[in-house]
Amino acid sequence: MQYRTFGRLDWQPSALGFGAMRLPTIDGDYGQIEEELATQMVRTAIDAGVNYVDTAWPYHKEQSEPFVGRALQDGYRDKVKLATKLPSWLIKETADFDKHLNTQLERLQTDRVDFYLLHALNKTYWPKLQGLGVLEWAEGAIADGRIGHLGFSFHDELPLFKEIVDAYDWTFCQIMYNYMDIAFQAGREGLQYAAARDLAVVIMEPLRGGSLTQKAPDAVATLWDEASTQRSQADWALQWLWNQPEVSLCLSGMSTLQHVEENLESADRSGVGTLGEEDLKLVDRVREAYRALSPIPCTDCQYCQPCPSGVKIPRIFSSYNAAMMYGDHARYRMGYSQFTEPADRADNCVECGQCEEACPQQIQIIEWLKKAHAFLTEDAA
Repeated sequence: MQYRTFGRLDWQPSALGFGAMRLPTIDGDYGQIEEELATQMVRTAIDAGVNYVDTAWPYHKEQSEPFVGRALQDGYRDKVKLATKLPSWLIKETADFDKHLNTQLERLQTDRVDFYLLHALNKTYWPKLQGLGVLEWAEGAIADGRIGHLGFSFHDELPLFKEIVDAYDWTFCQIMYNYMDIAFQAGREGLQYAAARDLAVVIMEPLRGGSLTQKAPDAVATLWDEASTQRSQADWALQWLWNQPEVSLCLSGMSTLQHVEENLESADRSGVGTLGEEDLKLVDRVREAYRALSPIPCTDCQYCQPCPSGVKIPRIFSSYNAAMMYGDHARYRMGYSQFTEPADRADNCVECGQCEEACPQQIQIIEWLKKAHAFLTEDAA
């Protein structure tokens, strides 16, 4: 196992972290973890040198934290740093901070969370938690030993990310980042901004939820075949991240023992400078090849926003384009169904045309919204 730096802390994390969000399940029921296999996976990773395990309140329908607590028995808890997250959406009053943390400690069968994150900060959750005094509360929890270090995970736009980074003396942050999403949410600029301020940066979705491991379309597969060093698609994606010194560790949500073994092998070969200039140029070409498969030429310039009817046009187009690029239709339909608020969806369009007048790409937005909505809700029809 290769080890890296973690911001200003005098501690080295394993290049690979174990994310307990996509564990094997029974009969496809997300709330029923296949515990014997999942425990074998976690312990195999730790035995191979993984020293960071990440979970959260909602994962596996609130069963991930209790599972992790059991999996880390028999001495495994002492071998890792444990991370979990405050469920920001459930916090209504200040008393909820202690209520949820104490419940998490019971679930995890521990008296201390080494790395505690404010989960999924965005323009809604961040001001709410600030107003309830979350930072003062967290300092108290650090002082009494229940929390080791405070950080946050992020799901919003870059300006807000920078605002949050500058609002407190965080130890670390967690962002979605991969070779396709270099300008999405915090993106590469956010990665470098946080690292320059001595924050450790934990990477989630390094494989874009598995999309970057799907059978590559011909245009992409041809490029991968040109590489002087042949790698799996997952290995390319992980090595691209580990090649960057600002990346503290990559969380992988592994769902099979084979995933664990393959990712451990990748981590063993990882390091800053592992990829050469030609390798990095190849990844850039792969990114452009994928983007060329996007049917809607949306550049996420946001000129169409805000929509008078509240439709999140760029987000919808991004989901539709991704489904077409990666061929992972079920994943993006589920995301539209579960994570796009009804008020934000395409069927709220009243065809006023304001967005089309503002669009510098001259996209026929109204028709594409209809097509995207029909596709993304197909299984629900």
